[in-house]
Amino acid sequence: MTTPIRILIVEDDPSLRELLTAALSREGWEVMAAADANAGEKAAEWFHPDAAVLDIRLGEGPDGLTLARRLRQRSDLPFLFLTDAAAVEDRLAGFESGADDYLAKPFVLAELVARLRVVLRRRAKAAAEVIEVGPLKIDESGRRVFVDGQPVELTRIEFELLTALARQAGRVASKAQLLSTVWGFEGYDQNLVEVHVSSLRRKLGRQSSVIQTLRGVGYVLRSS
Repeated sequence: MTTPIRILIVEDDPSLRELLTAALSREGWEVMAAADANAGEKAAEWFHPDAAVLDIRLGEGPDGLTLARRLRQRSDLPFLFLTDAAAVEDRLAGFESGADDYLAKPFVLAELVARLRVVLRRRAKAAAEVIEVGPLKIDESGRRVFVDGQPVELTRIEFELLTALARQAGRVASKAQLLSTVWGFEGYDQNLVEVHVSSLRRKLGRQSSVIQTLRGVGYVLRSS
């Protein structure tokens, strides 16, 4: 018997929490809901979810961003943020904390389900392939990156972005292509790609030049 997909919801609005639980349960998923960050963190420890839906603003106690960082320290659990805020700065804060996706309230339940499916497919797609481009070595199954033989710690999105570029090394990838491949949605502000490329370059250190910018076109990963 196949184990059902497990989804953790952390939402302080009881009506929305109940609505999300019912909607995701109808997809055949096993759902666990928590009202605050502390309860959500405890639930993640024993429920072992495959993905999480986190509200950024959780009333009293730690917010969703803090919870996301705590979860990221323990696992590569993919998660999607919900928030009332629509500003680019809030989306960037969410992605910088390691989020896989972002949905602003009010939203359509069908879109939430669709985005969750993208997040889950992206996680399941990790292959046992090792990609090497110049000084870079990417172990997809182990989700590890090495530069000149030394491990480099990346967020989930940074790893997906570097892997997307490495899979087509030597060929240019537009920002729209990267948004579609990495985030699963082309409609985001393309500045998101710039922010994560800049972060990647910082972490690659002296080998940052392997990611080259073609102004007005996109990015390309070259071995030298």
